[in-house]
Amino acid sequence: MCVGLSGKVVSVERGMALVDASGARREVSAELLQDLEPGDYVMVHAGIAIAKIACDDAEENRTVMAGVLAGKGDTPVGETR
Repeated sequence: MCVGLSGKVVSVERGMALVDASGARREVSAELLQDLEPGDYVMVHAGIAIAKIACDDAEENRTVMAGVLAGKGDTPVGETR
């Protein structure tokens, strides 16, 4: 299973982006994405920003991950407890 985390780009410099993911800041490679700017939201996997995403998608990702971390990860997508 692969997991990607969403985050907001804080800065971009020399092919690297500083990304804030729910308060945790990490430097990730931004070389796969063109025109990446502070304020953009990205999906990060294995230390690489792999896609730009909408703010709503980033929020949904954070909600799902919070549920997984809280032990609610066994609920199928689209269903509630």
